Amino acid sequence: MRLLADIVYLIIYYLVGYRREVVRRNLANAFPEKDEAERRGIERRYYRYLADIAVEFVHNMYASPASIKRRYRFTNRQLVDRYYERGQSIVLLSAHYGNWEYMVSSLNMQLLHHGIGVGKPLNDKITGPYIAKKRIRYGTEVVDQRDVRQVVEFYHRHRVPCALMMLGDQSPSNPVKSYWTTFLNQDTAFLYGAEHFARKYNYPVVYYTVNRVRRGYYEVTFSHFSEHPQEEPQYAIVERYARTLEQQIRQRPELWLWSHRRWKLKHPEQ
Repeated sequence: MRLLADIVYLIIYYLVGYRREVVRRNLANAFPEKDEAERRGIERRYYRYLADIAVEFVHNMYASPASIKRRYRFTNRQLVDRYYERGQSIVLLSAHYGNWEYMVSSLNMQLLHHGIGVGKPLNDKITGPYIAKKRIRYGTEVVDQRDVRQVVEFYHRHRVPCALMMLGDQSPSNPVKSYWTTFLNQDTAFLYGAEHFARKYNYPVVYYTVNRVRRGYYEVTFSHFSEHPQEEPQYAIVERYARTLEQQIRQRPELWLWSHRRWKLKHPEQ
């Protein structure tokens, strides 16, 4: 896998230059305090990481449960299991940091909760259905964000403890219905969905951090984020999420998805 990833890196970075201008613009805006040499270093490390997760994505589609568990290890699963033992659903909050596809496969396989991943449908009509089928082969339910309200309500009504995985760093489609804050030195819109479900059903929010131990191997650590969401001020959870993720990115910036056009929306006041 490593040799293949090294070849992919040479192709996407040097030969194709995949979204290089997007990456450079994002890094320049996010880290104006760093000089050009420092940002180029992050850029090269990012493309190496991007090549690795591209190869890992293919591996994940065919990997056995034992192989996934070996590569994607939960360090403190008992923190999440305690909620299941109390019959409580939770909101699992994280970002496109580390390998998120392994988490989609792991949800229903490595946790006691029924795993639900929320996201946008794949645009490719040819490979999209095949990839979607592979993602759910170990029981995780992947739900279109347009249908998630009905799905969550169904499981809540039938008292099925679920782990609702939401990657809150996706770019919203509607700037007016988003929560705006300063993130990595820029006006940034955040989805409100995770806080919405947490507050509506009083589901505890658990944040999980993905640490890449070495190439192809990750450790996931869960932490309490909001025990009683209905008792918190509105927007407190999403603001805390932005600050937590920002700190995580500053520690190891190459593990975030810099080739994503994250800042394409403009603040409504502008």
